[in-house]
Amino acid sequence: MKGLQHLHLRKRKAAGLEPYPARDTWLRLLDRVVLVVGILGPLTAIPQIIKIYTLHNATGVSLYSWLLPAILDVPWVVYGIVHGERPIFVTYLLWIMANLLVVIGILMYGAGPL
Repeated sequence: MKGLQHLHLRKRKAAGLEPYPARDTWLRLLDRVVLVVGILGPLTAIPQIIKIYTLHNATGVSLYSWLLPAILDVPWVVYGIVHGERPIFVTYLLWIMANLLVVIGILMYGAGPL
């Protein structure tokens, strides 16, 4: 894995991009904040997931409002893989998992597609 990291750093340098981790304190802080937000964001779906699966009721939860974001997150996961951007890959993979857990709960316990 160390060799892959080295190649990634060389590619960034050759492309004239800021090294990772950034030299600038502000950019390092921003890198850390984005990583934390990328993990915390999908966790916001947990209350909805808990409600659906503990009450066995998804009435009033829109299937489309949870299914469409899951579908639209797929290109972001692919982008993260193709460009070797782990934060993008992890964030959108977590969003897909959270959205699909809600979608499955809606299909199991929901009153209808709306």
